[in-house]
Amino acid sequence: MVKLQLPNPGLERRIPSHEELESIEAKEAETRPQWDNKAQYMLTCVGFCVGLGNVWRFPYLCQSHGGGAFMIPFLILLVLEGVPLLYLEFAIGQRLRKCSVGVWSAIHPSLKGVGITALLVSFFVGLYYNTIIAWVMWYFFNSFQEPLPWSSCPLLPNKTGYTEECAKSSPVDYFWYRKTLNITTTIDDSGSVQWWLLLCLLCAWAVLYVCTIRGIETTGKAVYVTSTLPYVVLTIFLIRGLTLKGSVSGIVYLFTPNVTELANPVTWLDAGAQVFFSFSLAFGGLISFSSYNSVHNNCEKDALIISVINGFTSIYSATVIYSIIGFRATQRYDDCVSQNILTLTNAFDFPEGNITEGNFEAMQAWCNMTDPAVFASLKFQTCNLDTFLSDGVEGTGLAFIVFTEAITKMPVSPLWSILFFIMLFCLGLSSMFGNMEGVLVPLQELNVIPKKWPKELVTGLICIGSFLIAIIFVLRSGNYWLALFDNFAGSIPLLIIAFCEMFSVVYIYGIDRFNNDIKFMIGHKPNIFWQATWRFVSPLIMLVIFFFYFVVKVNETLEYITWDPTYELFPKSRQRPYPGWAYAVIVMVAGVPSLVIPGFAVYKAIQSCVKKQDDRQDLVNAVSEASINGELKNKF
Repeated sequence: MVKLQLPNPGLERRIPSHEELESIEAKEAETRPQWDNKAQYMLTCVGFCVGLGNVWRFPYLCQSHGGGAFMIPFLILLVLEGVPLLYLEFAIGQRLRKCSVGVWSAIHPSLKGVGITALLVSFFVGLYYNTIIAWVMWYFFNSFQEPLPWSSCPLLPNKTGYTEECAKSSPVDYFWYRKTLNITTTIDDSGSVQWWLLLCLLCAWAVLYVCTIRGIETTGKAVYVTSTLPYVVLTIFLIRGLTLKGSVSGIVYLFTPNVTELANPVTWLDAGAQVFFSFSLAFGGLISFSSYNSVHNNCEKDALIISVINGFTSIYSATVIYSIIGFRATQRYDDCVSQNILTLTNAFDFPEGNITEGNFEAMQAWCNMTDPAVFASLKFQTCNLDTFLSDGVEGTGLAFIVFTEAITKMPVSPLWSILFFIMLFCLGLSSMFGNMEGVLVPLQELNVIPKKWPKELVTGLICIGSFLIAIIFVLRSGNYWLALFDNFAGSIPLLIIAFCEMFSVVYIYGIDRFNNDIKFMIGHKPNIFWQATWRFVSPLIMLVIFFFYFVVKVNETLEYITWDPTYELFPKSRQRPYPGWAYAVIVMVAGVPSLVIPGFAVYKAIQSCVKKQDDRQDLVNAVSEASINGELKNKF
């Protein structure tokens, strides 16, 4: 293979040798936190990697890109892109015993910007991610009532009908957009703080603080619940879902392959992006977690196990979600057919029960022949099960609208609602543990926070500061702000970080040195697969994804989805272009973190040039002084 390594003077002085690692690990036992056991570490990593995206984005992508056909590019790119980068992060963190900032600074001082960018991305993503947890808590608190508050529309004050906005849309839409968010029609109209969401946001940050108060010493205990409970709940939902009418239709629809989608570049692009983001790569949390391991921990085995769990979880959760969506679609189909039967029965005064789904089309034809004028005046709904199944949604739409609607149609619906939102809460909270690790530890390594401050105080200050900034997400326009952060804060910057990580290890740290490090840690060098993916395949895939993503974003008009009861097509969502000032926010959350990497490298280069000039001048001065002194001595 072609070997290329860029000059990297002083590397040997910045990293500990293999002989020193053993003694360093013994000293760290007193100064750095350690995992209680291997299971604790694995559960923490699984909890960080497996998040809300596995439950509410992966099923949507499967449905949108040919069902079972999407699994092919997903699994291929999982192997070629996700697993190699996960292994690399585990290995480099375990070898250098530092968090993201310390690791990249040790490899080369100019790379400190990579760690700072990871810190900023973790901070921005944590701001809105914990707001989603606050929404989950609000729904969880409202689940302890029968009937569920989103199961029917509220009556008008005079009890003569339903609220107009709810009657035009649906009870679940109304509860989400009006009762929960109380949303405005544009992002320009900020509105006031919604006190019920503010209290939930406060609770979400308080819970996170309690769980992360002492870093992995406390999160390591919490993951025994937060990382395992979602699998229990998913299994319960699958068993329950399979007993519901139409659930199999949903699963069959999800996995029925449309192989023509494999020729669509967007399918591969979405698969690559989903693999990348579902592993929580480039946030810095995984590097930090692995640094607490023993030097001789088998990080290769860990990467493979967590990759299998991650891929399995995505497919398993999609099966569960679409068993419920199949039930919902069947219910909507049955309601549609019943409404059409009722329309025909009332128009032609048929006895109740004469028209059934089986003879409906024949009765339609007979009525059309009997009285064409009356039949032509009737308005029938189009009832197609595949249409209802293809009504795909992702993100908050899946969690707070589609799934909540399906739950209202289940017996003992509050119980299923409570279980569902407990599952989402655990998934979100365990992911936030990694985000907090990606913020807290780098701040300490950057010496931004005095080392004498106790960890409890530092964690508390981060949570309080984040809570105050996140108040923007509980304004009436908060959902629009959250969508903006979600679309841009965790997209381009993460791709740039990941590419820089792999390039830095292979071509600046040196692939031969890295191979020897791994041999020292686990007993054997990485095989040809890891060599090929680290050197060529994975970086190339990331460049292609970055290029296509950038081209798509540059060529499309940046718009956001609004809820506007005055819109002529309401209850359909209304697309609006972002106002000019929103572009400044996009630059702040996506552009600034991305520019930190080259910006810091340029700063270090300039600093190095200035230092060399100063050293040269000092040398000239020293030589001149020596000459003068010498001449003076000769005269005397």
